[in-house]
Amino acid sequence: MKYILFFCLIISCSFSASGQTGGRDFKSKQLQNPYLSNKELKNQLNQYNFSKLFTQTDNSMIYGFIGNDYQRIRIKLITVTKSKEANIYTVYGKSMVKDNICDFYGTITISSIRKFKTISNGVDSMYKNAGIKGQFVILGDYLFSESKIQKHSGIFKGTFQTDFYINKSNVIKYDDIDIQADGFSNNQFVGSWSDYNEKLTKKCNWGDFRIPESGDLDIGAGDFSPNEKYLKNGWQGLNSEIKLNQNVHSIKKGQWWQ
Repeated sequence: MKYILFFCLIISCSFSASGQTGGRDFKSKQLQNPYLSNKELKNQLNQYNFSKLFTQTDNSMIYGFIGNDYQRIRIKLITVTKSKEANIYTVYGKSMVKDNICDFYGTITISSIRKFKTISNGVDSMYKNAGIKGQFVILGDYLFSESKIQKHSGIFKGTFQTDFYINKSNVIKYDDIDIQADGFSNNQFVGSWSDYNEKLTKKCNWGDFRIPESGDLDIGAGDFSPNEKYLKNGWQGLNSEIKLNQNVHSIKKGQWWQ
């Protein structure tokens, strides 16, 4: 809950002229979170493999936009693999805007890991006696390059925030402790997409359950809900889509990346 409240304070930030600048600002603001310790833990926790944190959430609950008109973009990180180089993960995934699908390859680079000063007990204190040893924030940078032989391809670049906790068995877990709370989010990516000629750059953000710095696109109180004026930009039928994918037997129908 503590980091959800802090996220709500910054979600109304205005668009910057450059997605890259916006990404740097996002990371800087996260580091200023008063609920975080100032102690840097990136090297201390390097023995952990964080790859599963980025692929856990069902894609039906990952929302994103591209451009000032909040055109819907779908992002799927298909494989994330820890490399031999410290704090770098290799990524393969796919993007989809309207009916255009592109493959992309790239890297996620961890630049900082900080610990929250206190541990959340979750809604109705359901984690109070779970023996959780700490909640943490990963901050870093990403660079994903879409295939040049595919239509409308380019490069995604920016920064991200991912939250995790360490349980009583010293195992890292995707931080869903407050998933029942209003405004819950994780895996927040803030940056830009640019074509290979560098003539066109668009702001492009996505995340689990909510989208960071999404202006007036998201008007939901507890859960993500697109503003009616942007429905024509790929958000039509979203509620029906969510209900469909809540049925475990129907999830495969939404696997557009297959």
